[in-house]
Amino acid sequence: MATNDWSGVHPQAIVDPSARLGNNVTVGPWSYIGPNVEIGDGTEILSHVVVKGPTVIGRNNRIFQFCSIGEECQDKKYAGEPTTLVIGDNNIIRENCTVHRGTVQDRGETRIGSGNLLMAYVHVAHDCIIGDNTILANCATLAGHVSVGDYAILGGGTMVHQFCHIGTHSMAAGGSIVLKDIPAYVMASGQSAQPHGMNVEGLRRRGFSKEVLLALRRAYKVIYRNGLTTEQAVTELEKDYSDVPEVRALIDSLRGADRGIIR
Repeated sequence: MATNDWSGVHPQAIVDPSARLGNNVTVGPWSYIGPNVEIGDGTEILSHVVVKGPTVIGRNNRIFQFCSIGEECQDKKYAGEPTTLVIGDNNIIRENCTVHRGTVQDRGETRIGSGNLLMAYVHVAHDCIIGDNTILANCATLAGHVSVGDYAILGGGTMVHQFCHIGTHSMAAGGSIVLKDIPAYVMASGQSAQPHGMNVEGLRRRGFSKEVLLALRRAYKVIYRNGLTTEQAVTELEKDYSDVPEVRALIDSLRGADRGIIR
């Protein structure tokens, strides 16, 4: 950030002198921006928002009222270490969201990418990693150390257990309780969540070809319809579909499933 532009700070906002604000940043009344906070150009902080550091927020984000961003985590092992939160560009974070910094027991950082929509009351716990262009609907809750891949969608009230991975382009229905990994492209729902086919309609809307969709459907059958273990399914997919990049992404999500995948 080349400048430190405070012209958009409301007189009734509190901004620590050490905070760094880019061009055209606005901070609404009764918001608090603490020390060790950087906010990129064009980002809008509405009223009654608390941002604590160390936190870096990118460009052109909108953070709505009553959000708590960059607060220390709720892990009982946390002892005041200077862990961080990093948020990318063009995100929308709606009312009453809570996003916590990381812990030294993990990578020390919570990270949210770009182009994401976090609807009201979403909670992102310590050490989570959210990719780009995701949607977390109202009251979706991520426990610590969760990762969410690009373009994933979590329906309202979805709860994700710690250390779970939500694969790219996957989707969880509202009210799902996710206790294991959701592989890439898979639709899930239930308590606990179970697979319900590939997210074909979402993939079609994003321009996936008929040939790729067919390959992904066949890959789904290998994983879930042939009575194979995950390891056996990976072997089969490697043999038959390793030349399809989208199936390769699915294979990678299976390989990284330390908690196992939903069944």
